Amino acid sequence: MVVSMLQLIIEIPESFSIKDKRRIVKSIKDKLIQKFHLSCAETDLQESMRFAQLGAALVSNSADYGEAVLKKALDVVEKNLSLRVHDSGIHSEYFE
Repeated sequence: MVVSMLQLIIEIPESFSIKDKRRIVKSIKDKLIQKFHLSCAETDLQESMRFAQLGAALVSNSADYGEAVLKKALDVVEKNLSLRVHDSGIHSEYFE
């Protein structure tokens, strides 16, 4: 079993309150979950008004497959004009 993980830090420039930020982050998470069938959560920076850290994970039998899906998910986030990706990373872990 392979668990592929994506971690990213995004800036949401048009967010002026925690409520705005949470609405936008929820929309991003919902899109990723619906389109790519992965698990996604806001993992840090919950109290920041303009920044969010998201984590996403996918279980499969191939690291190449998992990482390809997560790269596509990252592309979807990067193409969203209302935010900026400051940092991202994708890696896989093997489990027996």
